[in-house]
Amino acid sequence: MTAGRVFDGMRRLPVIVPIALTATLCSHGIAAAAGLQWSQDPGSHCKFVAPSSLTSGPTFWIGACVDGKASGEGMLRRRDGDMAGAAFFGRMKDGVPEIGVVDLGEGYKAGSFSDGDIGGQAESDPQDRIDAFRITAEAARLVGAKYAAEKNAGSARHYEELAKTLEQQTD
Repeated sequence: MTAGRVFDGMRRLPVIVPIALTATLCSHGIAAAAGLQWSQDPGSHCKFVAPSSLTSGPTFWIGACVDGKASGEGMLRRRDGDMAGAAFFGRMKDGVPEIGVVDLGEGYKAGSFSDGDIGGQAESDPQDRIDAFRITAEAARLVGAKYAAEKNAGSARHYEELAKTLEQQTD
């Protein structure tokens, strides 16, 4: 190899390095690059980022799992032993929440996902909150339909009633 070829290759480095860095970030996902905490459903092994207001603990995803990551409308439910804990209802994309509502039991946090949580913005856009509750109601209905398909009438009824309650939050 001649010195000319070596130096010619070195001149291409300013072009190659940014391309390689971009490819690396895309292959690991933007969320991973942003330092978000990834979790995994213990049963399905579907991966997701849970909003921080769910706190830590075993968390389960009910919804679609595309390429190993939670996708579309659904529910993340934290379990505290045999008891149901806080839940996120909303839309996920590539395992990361986009918009929805965290049901804390004593109240709701609604809005877009930002800084690791739902509705964490100091000045939330009222339309964002309305959209979050509408998407959340649809997610609760999908969860209810899943339970109905499994012949679990009690849970199906619970999530259908919850969907109605969530829709009323937009009034």
